[in-house]
Amino acid sequence: MDAFYASVEQRDNLELKGKPIAVGYDGKRGVVATASYEARRFGVHSALPIITAKRLCPNLIIVQPRFDAYRAVSQKIRTIFELHTDLIEPVALDEAYLDVTKSKRHIPSAWTSAQVIRDAILKETGLTSSAGVSYNKFLAKAASDLRKPDGQYLITPKMGRAFIEALPIAMFHGIGPATTEKMHALGIQTGKDLKEWSVEALQDKFGKVGIWYYHIARGEDNRPVEPHRERKSTSAETTFPDDVTNKDQIEESILSLAKEVWAWAEKTKMYGRTVTVKIKWADFEQSTRSRTEKTQITDNEVFRRMAIELVDSVFPIPKGIRLVGVGMSNFNVVESGSNGQTYFNF
Repeated sequence: MDAFYASVEQRDNLELKGKPIAVGYDGKRGVVATASYEARRFGVHSALPIITAKRLCPNLIIVQPRFDAYRAVSQKIRTIFELHTDLIEPVALDEAYLDVTKSKRHIPSAWTSAQVIRDAILKETGLTSSAGVSYNKFLAKAASDLRKPDGQYLITPKMGRAFIEALPIAMFHGIGPATTEKMHALGIQTGKDLKEWSVEALQDKFGKVGIWYYHIARGEDNRPVEPHRERKSTSAETTFPDDVTNKDQIEESILSLAKEVWAWAEKTKMYGRTVTVKIKWADFEQSTRSRTEKTQITDNEVFRRMAIELVDSVFPIPKGIRLVGVGMSNFNVVESGSNGQTYFNF
């Protein structure tokens, strides 16, 4: 979807149409979740601090997110996908991989399927979308960014090699800013440069992920579209407006986040064995506390108590806390003889 959250807000509030807006929580530590294309012309983008965004775009309008509205639209889009294929792998509310090799609508090409789907999304939701069409997930993802907004791009098997060789490393999906900087320092600017490295050399510099870099430099990605990918964890977190040292305030935030995580567990009927508390300190260092039980945690009070005990274990604190988070994981059922364990990670 094109600037999804911002586009939904502009659709639902005509006063925002054509104006630079950023969806996010205003405040000195707020960050942009999504920016409209009008705002992007000023350099405003996702994950940018709100303060910086306002400096770049003085007329920027900050809109608080409405995730219920975004989820409702996302579900409508999912229904459209299901008319074409059962092989749908959601990546986020605004993005998914589809395998249309066997089209349920008997459409003869993926290119045409993408056009039909995008037309249906526009008609049903009033929102534009963009699509990448190719023979594997890596290339389809890369292609999806090339004709935004409201377009689509095709990479055929004959085009794949030349496309990857010309692709800047910064545009490789899965290679973030830090890795991009490291690759640039090693003289790797494009896919062609990356392809010149052996798998052994890439592993030496980047560890296990070096194998992945070796294959994508050659356009090799055999990952299937996984419609029933197993959920491994769920979490919620909050950033404080100012660094916090007060224990009561921190515990109150932990309980609020635990309530959010538990609501998801209740709704999905997925209960984990592991509770994790995440802490980001004022100097951006991060700590986690985790505890794993031998059986699924199905009692809300037990979950709340574990979260509080975990955060209390960091007191007395050496410095202010910038962010806290609560998570639940390990949804698998274990043997009754397993022992509960507590893990600490700094």
